[in-house]
Amino acid sequence: MKRIFFLMALSSFLGILGYGTEGNAQNTSPDDWPNLAKYAGENKQIDSSVAMLNRVVFMGNSITEFWDKTDKDFFTGKPYINRGISGQTTPQMLIRFRQDVIELKPAVVIILAGINDIAENTGPISLEAIFGNIVSMVDLAKANNIGVVLSSVLPASGFYWNPALKPADKIVSLNEMIRNYALKNSIVYVDYYTKLVNDAKGMKQEYADDGVHPNLAGYRVMGPIAEQGINAVLNAGKNQ
Repeated sequence: MKRIFFLMALSSFLGILGYGTEGNAQNTSPDDWPNLAKYAGENKQIDSSVAMLNRVVFMGNSITEFWDKTDKDFFTGKPYINRGISGQTTPQMLIRFRQDVIELKPAVVIILAGINDIAENTGPISLEAIFGNIVSMVDLAKANNIGVVLSSVLPASGFYWNPALKPADKIVSLNEMIRNYALKNSIVYVDYYTKLVNDAKGMKQEYADDGVHPNLAGYRVMGPIAEQGINAVLNAGKNQ
């Protein structure tokens, strides 16, 4: 009973903060499953007439969406565009990849995806299908001359919105698939997982208040790792 009360209280608290629950993508309607409407207005305000030399799009779910809300300093004054949507899975991201990434003409896209697929937010899905959706996003980026940074999925030993699932080993396996693909195809891979994981294959308590979403300390671990990957792609482009 105490656990149920805690989970209900946590869900309400996150809702007050504007986080919502991961099981439901924010502002998604049956008529707009990938939530194309969320950033449509903001996208129109971005000058996408030419490719920007150092523009970077962060593509992901709530872990990406909350990043600049939790650690504003990381995004301030930089050509970074946040296109994370809470609750989203890789098929939803793949549908909106053209609108929210390609049409903005970035130099780099950094993709952080897969945790909500493992949480079955849009239904059961195999690791191979999750990985395939990520590879499809990479293919789209490459076809449009956009550099790619692939991110490890963050550790989690459970989901407060779907407590029956045990995701830890699936996350390890998916990360291995992404890492091996990146190495084989000369794609920059950034490893948040190793820095954030605890002995139980979950998130270290000091880096996440709910076991899934990084807090400020967690994002400040992730920031330098992300920028190292971004700079590697940008520098490689300059040397071509």
